[in-house]
Amino acid sequence: MNSPKQPRAGILALLAAALLTPVAHAQGEAEAVSDAEAGIEVETVTRGLDHPWALAFLPDGDLLVTERSGTLLRLDPDSGDRRALAGVPPVDAGNQGGLLDVALHPDFGDNRWVYLTWSGECGPGNATHLGRGRLEGDRLTDFETLFVAEPCVASSMHFGSRIVFDGDGHLFVTVGERGERDRAQDLGDHNGSVLRLNEDGAVPEDNPFVDRADARDAIYSYGHRNPQGAALHPETAEVWIHEHGPRGGDEINIPEPGGNFGWPKTTYGREYSGPEIGPDRLPGTVQPIHYWVPSIAPSGMAFYSGDRFPEWRGDLFVGALALTHLAHLELDGQEVVRERRLLDDRGWRVRAVATGPDGFLYLLTDHADGRLVRLRPAE
Repeated sequence: MNSPKQPRAGILALLAAALLTPVAHAQGEAEAVSDAEAGIEVETVTRGLDHPWALAFLPDGDLLVTERSGTLLRLDPDSGDRRALAGVPPVDAGNQGGLLDVALHPDFGDNRWVYLTWSGECGPGNATHLGRGRLEGDRLTDFETLFVAEPCVASSMHFGSRIVFDGDGHLFVTVGERGERDRAQDLGDHNGSVLRLNEDGAVPEDNPFVDRADARDAIYSYGHRNPQGAALHPETAEVWIHEHGPRGGDEINIPEPGGNFGWPKTTYGREYSGPEIGPDRLPGTVQPIHYWVPSIAPSGMAFYSGDRFPEWRGDLFVGALALTHLAHLELDGQEVVRERRLLDDRGWRVRAVATGPDGFLYLLTDHADGRLVRLRPAE
């Protein structure tokens, strides 16, 4: 059956609307760059880490490193010496779960608060937890659980779990949809969302869904699959995240209040078995600013802010688990204008990346014999 013809003015209006709608930038053939071409030297600081997941630098230059099995380490990046800290909460470690992100309060020098996320047992299964304790010597004291992403789910997948402070008294926590995709579109479910909380775990009064009885008031944005990278833009103070797609369709997004980022109704990825999941674009959902096909399996994310690589300042670095490299993305505002693959020949599952206070770039590799690696300018 033929559809009725639309008036010419209506067709022109539709074309104009399509041209004005932002289009995500897809990865082409990102260029693999050798160490020499990138101007870097790669140094393994230490190895033998048990599936390390996250790192945070202390004011004295030491690092806190989480191991997914449940250990929080204090590590000297000069000597590689490390020791386990006491006072860490019990974790439900298995598959993708365990001790996950670590972050320091912006006023850590005054209050000594260390924030952790982890998969913890609750209800019929487990959930992404957020908590904090004070770092005193070799232990966390006064540890308290601040928030639990509900409902609890009997799953060992897609915990998300990155923490970002916005500098205005709030923190953002990413939560995956636990491998049960429809949760991401359910506003009555924390899973599949970016959460916005006060620093004590309470919900801000200006969150987008606080006045809706059918929604969880901690939700800031939703329709996310499994966000395992988050960072604060050094100039705009926007929170940027990235998230795993299925077979293709990994995304970089900028969460916005109340925004629906589409999963699983819309995605640039496909089912692992091949069929389409949904259209690439859907009215009422927010497009990513960048996506990858095929998937790189992104984890960890940092804007470079040091002085050792001045030509990198403001660039974005993303770890790749499946394609085992460090993605270097050059930006023009919110547009990715160039992408290069660093460390492409090593087979490292890059889990976390951060700019050190010394200006070098640090990363963790996710293996049973995991590494802390430092990138220096080549001499």
